[in-house]
Amino acid sequence: MKIIIYLYNGITMLDAVGPYEVLRNMSGAELYFVAEKKGKITTDSGLIDIDVKYSINEIKDADILLIPGSTIAFLKEMEKENVLEWIRGVDETTKWTTSVCTGSILLASAGLLEGLKATSHWKAITLLRKYGIIPTRERIVEQGKYITAAGVSAGIDMSLYLANKLVGEDETKAIQLTIEYDPQPLYDSGDYSKTSEKIIKISEKKLTKDAVKGLGLLGVVKRTKNIIRMMK
Repeated sequence: MKIIIYLYNGITMLDAVGPYEVLRNMSGAELYFVAEKKGKITTDSGLIDIDVKYSINEIKDADILLIPGSTIAFLKEMEKENVLEWIRGVDETTKWTTSVCTGSILLASAGLLEGLKATSHWKAITLLRKYGIIPTRERIVEQGKYITAAGVSAGIDMSLYLANKLVGEDETKAIQLTIEYDPQPLYDSGDYSKTSEKIIKISEKKLTKDAVKGLGLLGVVKRTKNIIRMMK
């Protein structure tokens, strides 16, 4: 089972590595980290680099395609027609095309989710409307062969959801035990609909700080700042 996880400068680390830890434990899984170009990819924190061994020119088909998200870097990827064309091409070969967080907006910009329901990070989810998609504030949304997950940690849940379809209940439970995924958060504040306005505003400040940092780090074109304002 060939699984591609697309990486790009500025990705949120857990968006990619959370699903990776689940999917790599499935029987028969062959995982590939693929980037626009081979070499170093830097995550959104600027603290972690990943050495990607495959480029989009080398791997063009998969059983599963996963697009992780980012705080702001997805905007730059949306400007790359060669990347969008590659996503569309791989999608033609997949059994499942999936995303985590703002990765769904990358799928949307490639024209793959039009007319469907999809989810994303709560801060960016309204951007999906721009592409004729129905934003849905759910942790996991399945529409045909497309599965989108909400922000960051939701990628783990989405990958377990997908694993259950592919390898069944017993193996999925075993994978969950293997990674000892038994979340017991201190506070019930991880869902936008359950969180107070005060906490949302604090979170928005953190996201805005990360976005501004990302703009400087990546040199994203000036007009993307208008999109940031749309997300407020």
